[in-house]
Amino acid sequence: MTTTLPAYDEVVARYEPVIGLETHVELGTNTKMFCGCPTDFGGDPNTRVCPVCLGLPGSLPVANKAAIEATIRIGLALNCSIAQWCRFARKNYFYPDMPKNFQISQYDEPLCVDGYLDVEVNGELVRIGIERVHLEEDTGKTLHVGGATGRIHGATESLVDYNRAGIPLVEIVTKPVPGTGALAPDVARAYVTELRDVIRSLGVSDVRMEEGSLRCDVNTSLNPVGSSEWGTRTETKNVNSLRSVERAVRSEMLRQAMVLDAGGRITQETRHFHEDTGETTSGRSKETATDYRYFPEPDLVPLAPDPAWVAELKAALPELPRLHRRRLQQQWGLSDQDMQSVLNAGAVELIEQTVAAGASPAAARKWWLGELSRRANETGMELADIGATPHQVAELQGLVDAGKLNDKLARTVLEGVIAGEGTPTEIMTNRGLEVVSDTGALTAAVDEAIAANPDIAEKIRSGKVAAAGALVGAVMKTTRGQADAKTVRELILARLGSQD
Repeated sequence: MTTTLPAYDEVVARYEPVIGLETHVELGTNTKMFCGCPTDFGGDPNTRVCPVCLGLPGSLPVANKAAIEATIRIGLALNCSIAQWCRFARKNYFYPDMPKNFQISQYDEPLCVDGYLDVEVNGELVRIGIERVHLEEDTGKTLHVGGATGRIHGATESLVDYNRAGIPLVEIVTKPVPGTGALAPDVARAYVTELRDVIRSLGVSDVRMEEGSLRCDVNTSLNPVGSSEWGTRTETKNVNSLRSVERAVRSEMLRQAMVLDAGGRITQETRHFHEDTGETTSGRSKETATDYRYFPEPDLVPLAPDPAWVAELKAALPELPRLHRRRLQQQWGLSDQDMQSVLNAGAVELIEQTVAAGASPAAARKWWLGELSRRANETGMELADIGATPHQVAELQGLVDAGKLNDKLARTVLEGVIAGEGTPTEIMTNRGLEVVSDTGALTAAVDEAIAANPDIAEKIRSGKVAAAGALVGAVMKTTRGQADAKTVRELILARLGSQD
């Protein structure tokens, strides 16, 4: 069988991709789903556990109302119907990170069903159908040590941390998404991005992919163009960044096309995505519902959300992110292309908060998409983690607007902010960076520049006031950039008897 991947353009010309996404969201409740253990991220292994989340004999679960409410709010934000009656089920399997050897989840009676989420891709609106939103408990975490990769292959031993076991987990499953063609990877990324923003706007999770509070499984299949039957799908597990969601779809499309072109068959299986290479490798054959031996959870009563309560939750939903962004775009006076640049940089909330702190939209956008984005790209950091807050950026711009800093000095102050030296005002004062606009303090520097450049001075006297720029530059160099350029220019023209 050939091992040469085809070109992407060739793949989408011959095959139609069908994608689907299963997204797990850890809810930000104070306690776990069925017990009172804390849910804080981190902590020493196996210190946030109790008989319930350890599955000890005789322990009984009690459902977390806050988690149920959060799940209903997610379902409503995704335009789902909320079940009037549903129940939990036991999903049986043996994994070392699930101490009971079953997971309390939902099976044929989920809490939320039949919704959708609209996303924008290349200026077009794509509707992603939502099959179900259900509530379950998270598993523990297995650590494979003694090997080079951190995976079970090559490890000498495995350790289990049950701190995460039992944390409320919402699973959001899309319907199959056909018809996206070459844009399939972009649609997948756009969906997870929009879903993350929706959930964050609800305040029910911090949806940090790097901490595992948002995890995505990506289903991909190919069928020949014109065929009425979909191909066999694979499920790429635990993709942990937005960029990797896009790369995982693209990688699987190329790999599956290579197999099909060689006359092979696609195996229904889970696969692992490798961040370093952008490739997927085989995991295990995919279980079916029968393999899990679902049956109703006997220790929990069914859920029957009061319709009046659901109506109250729906009425209190915040503005959806897509509509919120559109309103901000109009308020900020941005073109579609400019707004897309803001979105691509992940700067919408940062700019919005900077404007709320007193900066103009244009100034806030300049800082976040300019100097701060450049630094984030250089360091590989998220823009929000760069070290400057929206309030500090607004304060910095306020100093510029007040004439206390020019752009060059402001960038120097920003370096101090990022380094943790204090507020912009404190850094400006401590470093002595404030713009000098006092005419008395600048007169000597202006006279020195005139004396050192007699030819330029003569041009200005003869009416060529544009030449004043050279003398302004000389004064700025002498004052290490701290002179107020407008005041310096006025002094030069006054000393040389010229007017604009």
